[in-house]
Amino acid sequence: TEAGGEELVTGVDGPSEVDWDAYLDNGSHALCSGAGGSGDELPGLDATLSRAPTLIDHLRSQVQMQGLAPIERQLALCIVDEVNDDGYLPTDVVETVALGMDVEEPQVQGALQAVQRLDPAGVGARSLRECLALQAERRVPLNPLVMQIIEGHLPQVERRNLAAIAKLLRASPEKVAEAIGVITSLTPWPGRPFQSDDSQYITPDIYVHRVGDNYVISLNEDGLPQLRISNFYREAMQQAPAPAKTYIQEKMRSAAWLIRSIHMRQRTIYRVMESILKLQRDFFDKGIRHLHPLILKEVAEDVGMHESTISRVTTNKYVHTAQGIYELKYFFNSSIHCAGGDSIASESVRNHIEKLIAEEDLAAPYSDQRIVEILRSRHIDIARRTVAKYREMLKIPSSSRRRRVF
Repeated sequence: TEAGGEELVTGVDGPSEVDWDAYLDNGSHALCSGAGGSGDELPGLDATLSRAPTLIDHLRSQVQMQGLAPIERQLALCIVDEVNDDGYLPTDVVETVALGMDVEEPQVQGALQAVQRLDPAGVGARSLRECLALQAERRVPLNPLVMQIIEGHLPQVERRNLAAIAKLLRASPEKVAEAIGVITSLTPWPGRPFQSDDSQYITPDIYVHRVGDNYVISLNEDGLPQLRISNFYREAMQQAPAPAKTYIQEKMRSAAWLIRSIHMRQRTIYRVMESILKLQRDFFDKGIRHLHPLILKEVAEDVGMHESTISRVTTNKYVHTAQGIYELKYFFNSSIHCAGGDSIASESVRNHIEKLIAEEDLAAPYSDQRIVEILRSRHIDIARRTVAKYREMLKIPSSSRRRRVF
């Protein structure tokens, strides 16, 4: 059993090990309370809308059923947690997961291939080209011309330059047109069908408030069920014959374990948030541009838990800060090396790029090379292809497409 957090919850072996008074509901009601419990105004379960499965839910359930080796399954689940709403992964996902889980990149690459075999086809791609190729590979029969066009001629497809493609690939215009028809039938956004049309309202799981020079962390427990074991069962256990008494004891132990597990889960979330606050203090003090590179392993070592536990706890958990509401995973960033040997978080670099483009002259927008030069003047030394990659991740078009003529 791993130390720390939720791993501390263990089974209960005997009635003497359970402090029943801590779990029993000593109210006057016997089997159950009303819709919202005693004295609260929360709606009952019958008034709660069910949540449609998300893309992440869909992928995680498939990973669990794939029959992967334990470490490969663990890596695949970490990769799935990085998939965005459109079904794409960050281009540096292999490097990031390898660092975070302290494993070799080839191991992560194998897990990535397992993720890319999941439904929907094309999910887990790191680029449009890879997304289309993953889908085309599943077409029967496989058309080699389709794969050739996807691998090297998508810009010509975008410009509808069939003649150039036909000449380069030494194929007839009819065959090229047929192949392009297959490509245009593929989806560039495999995750879109899982996106809900309803407005998504995020309720923070954690609040971080500044009080003087310090920060206070408080958990939002409004949505948590106030679980208690009805006193009815203790009374029934005292009066029941031996077989029934044993059965009731077993079920009461299970209920107590569930309540303890929820409490330990909350404690784990608190400890992880405490560690993030300590390691990313500059973000909370000064904002996004001061986000530091951070990997799962650093927080795991700080709180004495396994990286996979940190990955689970930070997925779909949100914190309310003075800077805004963020998923806990937001605070984990790969590093970019800067001039002078320092490192900066990739999210911070993306923020610099986004702000630069937002403030540019639309009649003469910055080229990727010009952005490289501006960032270099700020002691952020990155390659032009990195700027292009981050710009695409931000869904910002190239300078030629941003230019406006007045």
